[in-house]
Amino acid sequence: MFTLHISHQVTDYDTWKAAFDTFDEVRRDNGVLAYRIARGEPGGNHLHIDLDFGTRDQARAFSAVLEGIWRSPRAAALLAGDRTAEIRDLAEQHTLV
Repeated sequence: MFTLHISHQVTDYDTWKAAFDTFDEVRRDNGVLAYRIARGEPGGNHLHIDLDFGTRDQARAFSAVLEGIWRSPRAAALLAGDRTAEIRDLAEQHTLV
């Protein structure tokens, strides 16, 4: 499994999340198998998003889709500061419970 790990700051989590949810079909159509959203602190606006893919090529292709989304005026109003996105190859996972 490959994960596109995204880190960025948003201006308002609830507004950002509502916009994020409108892209479910785009994620599904581009190979996203699952995603996780974590906040840097409770109630905070610094987010870490992990999008899981079956292949590195799918993750790389979606990274380009994401760049297009980030350049939109709608996203510009919701995103604050620098954004990073990197592809990570899951080396190992254990479930302990």
